[in-house]
Amino acid sequence: MDREFERIGKRLFAEHLVGGSFGNMSVRGDGGFHITRSGSYLDAREMPVFVPDEGVVPKEASSEYRVHREVYRLTGHRAIVHAHPVHAVAISFDTDRIAPIDSEGEMLCPAIPVVGGRPGSDEIATSVAEALAASPVVVVRGHGTFAGGKSLDEAYLYTSVAEYACRILLLSGRFRGSQ
Repeated sequence: MDREFERIGKRLFAEHLVGGSFGNMSVRGDGGFHITRSGSYLDAREMPVFVPDEGVVPKEASSEYRVHREVYRLTGHRAIVHAHPVHAVAISFDTDRIAPIDSEGEMLCPAIPVVGGRPGSDEIATSVAEALAASPVVVVRGHGTFAGGKSLDEAYLYTSVAEYACRILLLSGRFRGSQ
């Protein structure tokens, strides 16, 4: 499992979707999920931490464990990728919904919700989980993306598609805010 986390982490770094020790990933398992460690670099091979569905959370777990726990409780997603793509974050300040204009974005994520919430809070956990129940990817205003899927590969794909769509919107001059 640590190799899968490392492989996806390297792709996130290669596409500049995360920097430093930003972002986290998790995979659903029996009775809980495995999540990256707090402060870890996503492109390094580190054993993820197991967080139970309920109860005490290991201190090594990412501070965003609340979001992952709530997403798994409310949705059928089996994996989550949380990244900090700069174009998606930039657009998030001026809209509540991103409507991609590129073909892949229109096909895979025709409407990307933008929600609020302070990182690591119950508020962000609720808003992200509710959004991911209806969309494969969501942007938290000023913070980053959360994408869900059947696997880390699928969640990574939605993360990449969202950032690409935001880049196209900005480069084309077609983003006007409040879409």
